[in-house]
Amino acid sequence: MKRVAQGVVYDATQQPGEHQVAFFDAICRLGNGDWICSFTIGAKKHDPAGTLALYRLRRDAADTWCKIPTTFSGTYCGTPGSLAGAEIVETSPGRLLLFTTWFDRSDPLRPVFDPVTEGLLPSRLLMSRSEDGGISWGEWQELLTPGLTGCALTGPVLQWPDGTIACAWESYKRYDDPEPGRHAGWLSVSRDEGFSFEAPRLVARDPQHERYYWDQRLCTSTAHHGYIAMFWTHDRARQADLNVHLTHGTIDGAGGAFGPIDDTGLSGQIASPLLWHDGRILAFIVDRQRPGTLTLWQSCDGGRSWPVEDACIVHSQEELAATTQGRDQIDFKAYWEDMIKWSFGHPAIRAWDDQHVLVTYYAGSPNCMSVHWARVAVG
Repeated sequence: MKRVAQGVVYDATQQPGEHQVAFFDAICRLGNGDWICSFTIGAKKHDPAGTLALYRLRRDAADTWCKIPTTFSGTYCGTPGSLAGAEIVETSPGRLLLFTTWFDRSDPLRPVFDPVTEGLLPSRLLMSRSEDGGISWGEWQELLTPGLTGCALTGPVLQWPDGTIACAWESYKRYDDPEPGRHAGWLSVSRDEGFSFEAPRLVARDPQHERYYWDQRLCTSTAHHGYIAMFWTHDRARQADLNVHLTHGTIDGAGGAFGPIDDTGLSGQIASPLLWHDGRILAFIVDRQRPGTLTLWQSCDGGRSWPVEDACIVHSQEELAATTQGRDQIDFKAYWEDMIKWSFGHPAIRAWDDQHVLVTYYAGSPNCMSVHWARVAVG
């Protein structure tokens, strides 16, 4: 694999101070050949006033991304909030559905992560609709997560050939909850373009609650309503990040079903998979060892092996933020502080054509982070 082109979706150096940090990027290809890149912007990561930005790449625009002049309110049910990430899916020509995570910012001094309880700010999963290809958006609606707290979006919306879609998210614990954390990855499935959703379906959870399958990223597989999921895997008992893990599953059946969650042997955190047309699994992974990298890997055997000679480093940089934690002997509370500081990451991947993929990520310095793109020849 080889990187053949690269550029910037959002150049933070050209933005006003309140919008000089961009992160939590995602990409969606529309049926007419256009692309939309969505991400969060603010004065800092997890800014209490953080909001969403959308940029469009026209199919004939020579790699020039242009801002979609739309705004999103952070107020929900009368409460001020921030918006973290946005995933978009086209449910029918020109009709789009956007999902985001809303955090309660009624007290702007409270951080996203409570260093005492290790819980998250009150959050909601919100949806908005566009009937004009992303130019304008409707009022917020809530995607219900009954009985679950600390919920946040985790990657692209799955879509199968029959129109069924599934929104991926995770649950943890609320901000002021003194009990130990209980983490799980979920899917909310809709078979009517997002007008109704089935009860959440479990994707990954450790019965002993010692291993966290964070930041799941999924892609559809060749199985009927099937998927491939990859996880940033953390072991609380060992105080260490493990290798990226992978499972295969389906949304069919009473509660869905998934196989064993296996070690891929790949070092890294967020890992975004894509099933290539010839059966290979591609994975775009951020790894924070020194120097940090965003690397595109491929597997020809269902995810059991990932030859290093086939990999393509898309981006590499030293972490510029003042972080304190490594891969092992992790102080969990300090690790959360590092996550809020990191100055590169959030890999996203989509097929560009039958020979190339488009990837995006954010990178820069702690106070000025842009959204970048690259096109990689898969071969």
